Amino acid sequence: MKLTVFSTKLIMEKKLQQLRTDIIELSRAFHQASPRPEFVPGKSYIPPSGKVLDSDDLANLIDASLDMWLTTGRFADTFEKTLGEFTGHKYTKLTVSGSAANLLAFTALTSPILKEKRLKPGDEVITVAAGFPTTVAPIIQNGCVPVFVDVELTTHNIDTSQLELALSPKTKAVMVAHTLGNPFDLRKVKEFTLKHGLYLIEDCCDALGAEFDGKKVGTYGDVATLSFYPAHHMTMGEGGAVMTNLPLLSRIIESFRDWGRDCWCKPGVDNTCKKRFGWKLGDLPQGYDHKYTYTHLGYNLKVTDMQAALGCSQLKKVPQFIEKRNFNHSYLRNEFLKQGMDRFFHLPEVIDGAKPSWFGFLLTLKDGLNFTRSDLVQFLEINKVGTRLLFAGNLVKQPAFEGVNYRVIGDLKYTDKTMNDSLWIGVWPGLTEAHLQYVIQQFKKFLVDKE
Repeated sequence: MKLTVFSTKLIMEKKLQQLRTDIIELSRAFHQASPRPEFVPGKSYIPPSGKVLDSDDLANLIDASLDMWLTTGRFADTFEKTLGEFTGHKYTKLTVSGSAANLLAFTALTSPILKEKRLKPGDEVITVAAGFPTTVAPIIQNGCVPVFVDVELTTHNIDTSQLELALSPKTKAVMVAHTLGNPFDLRKVKEFTLKHGLYLIEDCCDALGAEFDGKKVGTYGDVATLSFYPAHHMTMGEGGAVMTNLPLLSRIIESFRDWGRDCWCKPGVDNTCKKRFGWKLGDLPQGYDHKYTYTHLGYNLKVTDMQAALGCSQLKKVPQFIEKRNFNHSYLRNEFLKQGMDRFFHLPEVIDGAKPSWFGFLLTLKDGLNFTRSDLVQFLEINKVGTRLLFAGNLVKQPAFEGVNYRVIGDLKYTDKTMNDSLWIGVWPGLTEAHLQYVIQQFKKFLVDKE
């Protein structure tokens, strides 16, 4: 009887496994049979960013959905491990977006567990205004004060010559992004933060895989962040990650991400600490359930395992994605130089030691031209070439920053230049040479009579 039950169960498991295999293989076949849009110059829009998905991505999504395990699970565990191996981090925590990653990274530094090293309301954080709002928003959301320094004209990264000018007795951290995948001067920034005992938060959301002095960006800071939005180097649809090599920070980040709880059990797991009902924390009674004991005022910022499954398959392709992005960037740069179009634009430069993982091809109009950025952008968009500005331009001039407490160093000359005269076009791996040739043609067409 026992053998019969065992045999029946084994047969059922084999049948289910075969059904799973058949469904996954059918999903691959479906994706491979789906038509791909043909590029028609002048008719097909060329977006500045996009995602590249294949049958492996769909297969992983289907595989995860068949588990019907809707929160973080086996794929999330795998992704956190393999992502950490790629970026050079011991601890990686998945979350719902790059913006959430920035929020978690900064908020973790306010934890009472850090004692005298915790960030407190009123503390100052050096950053730049020429960037994305959610690099700076967590500073304000935690009651701290952003101190804005300018950017360099050719890299649009932080002007490190202003760091000492920005320093005050209240300065406790530097939080800044690697602009469009081009690493900022980590040598000087790290030297500054070490000299003054400051935290360094690296926003690497646009810079997955970029390096500085032979090390991946993100490994210089106390904590670093990534985004997996469809526009980025790889995608999970929505998603992000917080990374650190410090075990205490990792534990704090996880707590803030997972409701603020003190417990570190994974979803669906109990009593990892082996004393679930043996803790005495706060003013709670002895033995209060550790799963419902909260150390921080946290959030629920976990991903689903289906998102993580997509991340697992995408991460395998990141090296080739980066290679294609860098090829496309070099192609555009070489063509701009060959066609003499650099007389109209400041082209992106790379500092010594930096190895970019390009997110976009940034152009800044030179002074004294007889056309505006608006003229150029409207022409390109009408002719099916997608463009983007460098995000917020100058954050302090955005409506969201009215009434916000911040400090500014100098006149932010190049930040305003960025706001008025910069734009970028795509280099994402879905673009072919045919796309890039058409883009160059449109620039030449616009510039032909602009001497």
